[in-house]
Amino acid sequence: MRAIWITKAGGPDVLEVREGPDPEPRDGEVRVRVRAAGLNFAEIMARKGLYPDAPKRPSVVGYEVAGDIDAVGDGVPERPGARVGDRVAALVRFGGHADVVCVPADQCFEMPSAMSYAEGAALPVNYLTAYHMLFEIRRVRPGEAILVHQAAGGVGTAVLQLCRTVPDVVTFGTASGGKHDYVREHGCDHPIDYRSTDYAAEVRRLTADRVGGPGVDLVLDALGGPDWRKGYDLLRSTGTLIAFGWANMSGGERRSFARAAGQIARMPILTLPTLMNDNRALAGVNMGHLWHMIPLLQREGDALMKLYAEGKIRPHVDASFAFAQASDAHRYLEHGQSVGKVILTP
Repeated sequence: MRAIWITKAGGPDVLEVREGPDPEPRDGEVRVRVRAAGLNFAEIMARKGLYPDAPKRPSVVGYEVAGDIDAVGDGVPERPGARVGDRVAALVRFGGHADVVCVPADQCFEMPSAMSYAEGAALPVNYLTAYHMLFEIRRVRPGEAILVHQAAGGVGTAVLQLCRTVPDVVTFGTASGGKHDYVREHGCDHPIDYRSTDYAAEVRRLTADRVGGPGVDLVLDALGGPDWRKGYDLLRSTGTLIAFGWANMSGGERRSFARAAGQIARMPILTLPTLMNDNRALAGVNMGHLWHMIPLLQREGDALMKLYAEGKIRPHVDASFAFAQASDAHRYLEHGQSVGKVILTP
């Protein structure tokens, strides 16, 4: 097998492709010959040494793959998505940036026949995160207004597409000006250029005539730090802020403890009496901490595969990089060049 190793904390050049023996599936596992693997911001943070869940370096990260099952361990039931020859997308608890992975069978989803391997690798992390926030945590209702940051990214794209499945939902998305056509195409009603516009002021202006006052019902924030306060202040009564990342912690290709300390210092402190009096809610989502709730992830993953088969969602793959180009892939994602998903291919 070939895999992309993080040899030490640092810039993209610390990545190295190494070879090793193929793994063998244990009880309850299947082995997948990987055709495509997803790259997420979590892996960027892991490379920098800023992701506390990452395995000890040197290590292979990666949460999602798509490929073909070529071996099955003992105790795996005979079912679609768990048989030799099945095309599957799979959630992996690290190790996904390899051309062969062993994964518990119940973390695999059979892909619809029309789904490409690249689309399959683009779906698990981003779309599960979006689906979980919209329909498990918030339970979005018709007519609500939603602000999503990094609207042109993988999760942002998924959020916009999923919001179109709920009648009359109005979406606001922050994205650089050059990405506005893209986010409109995927369902954003009001793109906001965060580089030239105060997004909070713009949201208040655009919602000034709403019954009950300006603001939104849901803020989806992977920025963190002071943006969590700005998002909370944009909530109407009964609104919810969901934090699902801390991109502001990252600046440059290497970690900066000074930047991290500054972000922590500017994080809002909100007490339960404050939430009670404001009639607002806070929630956090970290899909990497839901491994003990596999039946929930299965249900959400099955719902997403059904939505894909119905033509209601479709991952947008922006760029694919060979394993040997992993450092270029990291730079491409880290520097905000991508729209939708970045894929690694063996």
